[in-house]
Amino acid sequence: MMRQYELVERVSSYNPNADEALLNKAYVYSMQKHGSQKRASGDPYFLHPLEVAGILTDLRLDDGTIAVGLLHDTIEDTDATRDEIDKLFGAEIGKLVEGLTKISQLDLISKRTKQAENLRKLLLAISDDVRVLIVKLADRLHNMRTLHFVPEHKRARIAQETIDIYAPLAERMGMQDIREELEGLSFKYVNPEAYDAITERLDEVRKRNKTLIEEIEGELQKTFAEKGLNAVVTGREKRAYSIFRKMQRQSIGFEQLSDIFGFRVLVDDIETCYQALGVVHTIWPSVPGKFKDYISTPKPNDYRSIHTTVIGPGRQRVELQIRTRQMHQFAEYGVAAHALYKDVSGKTKGGRSLGRLAKDSNAYAWLRQTVELLSSGDNAEEFLEHTKLELFQDQVFCFTPKGRLIALPRSAIPIDFAYAVHTGIGNTCVGCKINGAIMPLVTELANGDEVEIICSKAQTPPAAWESIVATGKARAAIRRATRDAVRAQYAGLGEQIVRNAFKRAQQEYSEERLKLALPRLSHPTIDDAFAAVGRGELPSRAVIEAVFPDYQDQRVAQSEGERGEGWFGLKHATAMKFRVPGSGARKRAEKKADKNGKSSIPIRGLAGNLPVSFAPEGGAVPGDRIVGIMTPGKGVTIYPIHSPALSQFDDSPDSWLDVRWDIDEENTERFPARIEVSVINEPGGLAEIAAVIAENDGNVENIRMEQQVSDFSEMVIDLSVWNINHLNRIIEQIRSKRSVSKAWRVN
Repeated sequence: MMRQYELVERVSSYNPNADEALLNKAYVYSMQKHGSQKRASGDPYFLHPLEVAGILTDLRLDDGTIAVGLLHDTIEDTDATRDEIDKLFGAEIGKLVEGLTKISQLDLISKRTKQAENLRKLLLAISDDVRVLIVKLADRLHNMRTLHFVPEHKRARIAQETIDIYAPLAERMGMQDIREELEGLSFKYVNPEAYDAITERLDEVRKRNKTLIEEIEGELQKTFAEKGLNAVVTGREKRAYSIFRKMQRQSIGFEQLSDIFGFRVLVDDIETCYQALGVVHTIWPSVPGKFKDYISTPKPNDYRSIHTTVIGPGRQRVELQIRTRQMHQFAEYGVAAHALYKDVSGKTKGGRSLGRLAKDSNAYAWLRQTVELLSSGDNAEEFLEHTKLELFQDQVFCFTPKGRLIALPRSAIPIDFAYAVHTGIGNTCVGCKINGAIMPLVTELANGDEVEIICSKAQTPPAAWESIVATGKARAAIRRATRDAVRAQYAGLGEQIVRNAFKRAQQEYSEERLKLALPRLSHPTIDDAFAAVGRGELPSRAVIEAVFPDYQDQRVAQSEGERGEGWFGLKHATAMKFRVPGSGARKRAEKKADKNGKSSIPIRGLAGNLPVSFAPEGGAVPGDRIVGIMTPGKGVTIYPIHSPALSQFDDSPDSWLDVRWDIDEENTERFPARIEVSVINEPGGLAEIAAVIAENDGNVENIRMEQQVSDFSEMVIDLSVWNINHLNRIIEQIRSKRSVSKAWRVN
């Protein structure tokens, strides 16, 4: 067990200004609180927070973070309280310890919905102060090192959680060594068969190439020295899990792996990195397509290095990573390394430094961007899917025309690029240029592409984009824009309904009065109230009554004789105006409405600005007398006035809307209709009918054959036509055919 003075010495070795009193107090407090508690291994529980603090000292973190490591389990596992820790160690340390306590209570691989919500909570907790994540990773690392003491039925679950969540988070934060160790420790519990097989094969390779690593190290070291380069070369085998992932990703066997051995070359400065690269490529041939320069183009987590693969001694492929010593510190410590190269003494002494410095890093920027998705209102399961997708996917690096670097997951397309630059650019994107050439928006991007997005203010993102983009940010923005567009449609429809309702009620519409009535309608804005009316959730009569509390909606009593008028004995209401042809009074009202065009809602079709659908089993076409039925959550459904289906709405007159066609002469939109044809059972009957429809510029959407008797069959044909005249012409010509017994329109 590490002694108190040993911990202080380890911190002082890299931070001479460390607060020794804080470290001593945290050490003693944690030991006293954990007291006689034992771990599953039988060791004193205090050994765990002490080991976590030791891992944090290996990362060379500030004394405040070390103190949090010592205290991280006190609130959860002892009688310590947040108030007590605040008083003894300060509110900042208390907040971090409490954040770690909340994270430890999350089950990140429980049922999918709970897992998704818990991942949200995890990312929100660590986004406020990245030290929470660093201490949690150190805590998880020590737990994984001692996982063999945990009951067997729990090991696989904990290992799966580690490999799914914590290892990718470590990688995103640039902490490569911790990521690799977490993956290696988890791998043997998550997939023991694969772990044993790969470990066995690595042992065989090691025996066959006992001296290969030493040979390559010596040859490189000697060559660099002869060229006057101060370089340190270290070699190692790839980790078992890294090999397993590569085999899975590329669908290859162990024998096809070409770069089991890797070497790091550490030099003094960037210029020497490129000199060393030239030396390596001079003595050994490079492998085409296996060169990556992360110095000129760093990864989003601040990782910088040159990667190259060469054919070394014995025709063995060897991967080399060439970097400066400072770059190596960043590669090992990730976001934590920012504290090593900035002033953390004096005025920034203690726990405040790292939290501030980490926010300057690109690695931490990814976390902030991910948390932005939390505010988009997406459901938790979609957030889980997108976050895991971005955690695991490899990346491509593209550029804007001004040279700004944009990192995206593999399989990303220009739409993802547009949203990565700015949500507004994504929402107005209509086209793109890749490396100067106009390309489709679904083109998969490659490393180094320069992408220019072409925008139009008239554009709104199609809902179909959601299924083709690769990033969570793009999907969230597209869904949000789609919701806003639908809401705007419902609000537009609702406003027309409300204005017409005020007119029919002979009340003056006033936006100011409506604003004052919003609390009674339980909606925060006028647009929200209009959208509720447009969706059928709020009756227009309720809006009038909220604005004019004394308003009475007077119904007209009907005589028995009057009940036969209209359709299906529908009850009449003064608040509604039904445009039914036939009776003199209604016909005069209808003509008046048509003259001023203001008493009814204009209907253009499915592609208009209103949330409109057409009746099932037959639809409606221009020229039909129509009525609109408001359906909660679906908008308006348009029925022909003679449709038998309208009888089901007899008892809900408030759902009826006065609507009219508003079709331009140059209309290019078709409308749905259904016909039935009784045809003689003989060859060529269907072809004859199809020919009539095609010759008359109709479009067949669907055909269903229903044989009634041996001599005749009935066809149900769904068409799309321009208007009622067009439909009637098709029906008349079908009737004229010799094989047709009869044809009629459904409805």
